[in-house]
Amino acid sequence: MATIFTKIIEGEIPGHIVWSDEICSAFLDIEPLTPGHVLVVPREEIDHWLDLSPETLGHLMQVAATIGAAQQQVYAAERVGVIVQGFEVPHAHIHVFPTSDPADFDLTRKGPRDPDDLAADASSLREALSG
Repeated sequence: MATIFTKIIEGEIPGHIVWSDEICSAFLDIEPLTPGHVLVVPREEIDHWLDLSPETLGHLMQVAATIGAAQQQVYAAERVGVIVQGFEVPHAHIHVFPTSDPADFDLTRKGPRDPDDLAADASSLREALSG
């Protein structure tokens, strides 16, 4: 059965996709740690990031770095955080988010973001990524 991430990548359910290529897709987390929080997800459904091929893992990290640079620009973040833990969805993914405080790394603080704000975040990130 397809994961919720696969359903977002394939357009079966809505998502604010900011990056898409033949290996992965990246979209906004609907319960972000901070505005602009993105998940970088391989198209292939692999549960644990340690099971990703070195090539796929390297590509995901490069995409995460590219998105992180855009987040830093758009949100004037002091840092960009990365978390790989994989407990919420059994599909490897990298959390990438703008941060200015170590408390931003607490995944228990996640909360829903207004759909209009998510749309604005996606638009701003897409613009930064295309420029």
